[in-house]
Amino acid sequence: MDLRLVEYFVAVIDHGSVTKAAQALYIAQPSLSQAIRSLERQLGVQLFHRTGRQLVLSPDGEAFVEPARRILRDVDRARSAVHDVRAMGSGQLDIAALATLAAHPLPELAGEFQRRYPGVLLNVIDPGGSARVADEVRRGNAELGLTKLPPQNSSLRSQELCTQEIVLVLPPELADRLPDPVPLEAVAGIPLVLEFTDSTTRTIVDDVLDPAVQTVAVECANRQAVWDLVSHGAGATFLPRHLAETELEGVVLRSTAPETWRSVGFVHRPGPLSPAAEAFLEIAGIDVSAGQ
Repeated sequence: MDLRLVEYFVAVIDHGSVTKAAQALYIAQPSLSQAIRSLERQLGVQLFHRTGRQLVLSPDGEAFVEPARRILRDVDRARSAVHDVRAMGSGQLDIAALATLAAHPLPELAGEFQRRYPGVLLNVIDPGGSARVADEVRRGNAELGLTKLPPQNSSLRSQELCTQEIVLVLPPELADRLPDPVPLEAVAGIPLVLEFTDSTTRTIVDDVLDPAVQTVAVECANRQAVWDLVSHGAGATFLPRHLAETELEGVVLRSTAPETWRSVGFVHRPGPLSPAAEAFLEIAGIDVSAGQ
């Protein structure tokens, strides 16, 4: 059904005549009369009884008045909802993020996003590893993924956000007997505290430092517990430098020799992004058009 014809029908009802409705709509009276006839043909009913120049609602026309108004209200609400999303007045952005990246730098970016667009809900999920972040994005469960680069799923587009140095985080008693920086071969003799294999910290080790890891003192599934165990002397762990500097107290940070770095950034599926996703990447200083 042509919505314009429904609007014309309601205008005739509201203005009381075809002549007045045509004037309000800025169209010719014969064109409006023809439009009403066209609507009647589409509906297969007679909406008006025609007595001379007067139009009187038929029983079918009276029955159609409220549905017609409801159709127009629903269309107006839909248009308003689309406008709100486009204007960033509402909506939701789903982001899958590695746990360490959800601790930094995501909070700073999310805070600025919420200040600019308070009506948009940010839904952040931690799938448990870089491969799972990519899977969540590929499946459409998240629009953006914040993870290490390059993504394991080559079908995704990616934009680099920053590079992070991965450092050895030690209790002071362990650090006292180690050189600075710590040679990777020396890590083999250090007791380590790591998260379970499918989580972020263990992913750092598996991807970058696995050959150096031989002594695992504690494994647990909770990131905060890992940090607390290191702070209390149970062993050492690997973390991005900035995260360790801001989140852990009473520990010593040591670079490795050679230094260990990883590239992190956002991944998304090919094609246009939602306005919310584009805005989030803009806050992150990323040019969406530069995605590879």
